[in-house]
Amino acid sequence: MSTTSTTAQATRLTTCLVRFSYLKVFKAEAVGDSDELKFSVALLVPKSDKAGVKAIETAIATAVAEGKTTKFGGKTGGLKLPLRDGDVEKPDDENYAGMWFINANCKTKPGIVDKNLQAIISPEDIKSGDWGKANVTFYPFVMKGNKGVACGLNHLQKIKDGEALGGNIGKPEDAFDVEDEEDYSFLD
Repeated sequence: MSTTSTTAQATRLTTCLVRFSYLKVFKAEAVGDSDELKFSVALLVPKSDKAGVKAIETAIATAVAEGKTTKFGGKTGGLKLPLRDGDVEKPDDENYAGMWFINANCKTKPGIVDKNLQAIISPEDIKSGDWGKANVTFYPFVMKGNKGVACGLNHLQKIKDGEALGGNIGKPEDAFDVEDEEDYSFLD
């Protein structure tokens, strides 16, 4: 087996159970300061899942080692790494408390399935806040003066419903009461 195949296998993994946040996988949108359209998701990884976190760290370390020889000129200091601390970087967001997070994206629509491996076609069937797994690939990059390891999104598997995160405004019938026009006779 060639070195490239071994490295590619070592940097591609299916995550432990994660929570989806900022889920944008049905329509590509601009990510960050770029005008380039991508599908994306933030993967919230419970810090308590030591084995899952270790597998992610190992895949990232393999991508760093690959980049050291292919992109980073033999140096690995000052790299931007994809596994970030939710308690430190998002201290005001309770959803990130006790979590690591990884922003993953791709240019082509990722495969999305449920726990029974049935395709999820409707955006109403998966949302930010749901729990599942992601199949991702970590890879070294050098761009616009930055270097590090990025996370490519391949596929998502929804395992269970979770409480919706941000932007969930609920149903209109939960926001209003049945009204009688006579209560507003002063408008006549």
